[in-house]
Amino acid sequence: MTDVRANTVLPADRRAITLHTADGLSLEGELAVPVLAPPVATLLCLHPLPTHGGSMDSHLLRKMAWRLPALAEIAVLRFNTRGTGASQGTYDAGDGERFDVAAALDLVESEGLPAPWVVGWSFGSELALMYGALDPSVVGAVLLAPPLRRSDDGHLRLWAQSGKPLVAIVPELDDYLRPAEAAERFGVVPQAAVVAVAGSKHLFVGYAEEVLDEIVRYVVPERFPLPRSWPPKEPT
Repeated sequence: MTDVRANTVLPADRRAITLHTADGLSLEGELAVPVLAPPVATLLCLHPLPTHGGSMDSHLLRKMAWRLPALAEIAVLRFNTRGTGASQGTYDAGDGERFDVAAALDLVESEGLPAPWVVGWSFGSELALMYGALDPSVVGAVLLAPPLRRSDDGHLRLWAQSGKPLVAIVPELDDYLRPAEAAERFGVVPQAAVVAVAGSKHLFVGYAEEVLDEIVRYVVPERFPLPRSWPPKEPT
């Protein structure tokens, strides 16, 4: 038995995937699924702003793919939006990226992956808010450090009308939106939950375990809290 540490990579069936958008682009990505049992839920990960270094390999998304298939039986799909990494196209400030999100949801459907949640971090949270609510396959969304700059109250009202769960995980010391303001902004969504991460800044450095725990608390509550060792200890 070993402790789960920052760079621990646990067993999963991982493979490179290519997404094909409706406007003719190919996007690179990776799908990680559990190896010991079928997945009970799916995370579709949308990365931070690519013009500021965000990608599918941003540390929280990478750790989701490394840990959650084994620890929580969750499938994790992460990919680079247009103009990021080896993905074709050009960054489009959240407009053309609607096709990227749709292509990822198409792959989730074609793979038969269950209960998809959209998990967006910073810029990715804007994509989740703008393009996730109306897709019938999406169960809910988790927003990590949402700035609420591109998305607006109209998008929040769509989430309110959908009735789908919406979880905002907000750093106490965020550069863009802090917990008190987040609680006010998300107040228009009755089913929204705002979770403050004490001491954290926008990049959640040093807080990955807490963030992953909170994601699992809402997506697969019976797997909360995540084990801190592998293989997990058997109950006594």
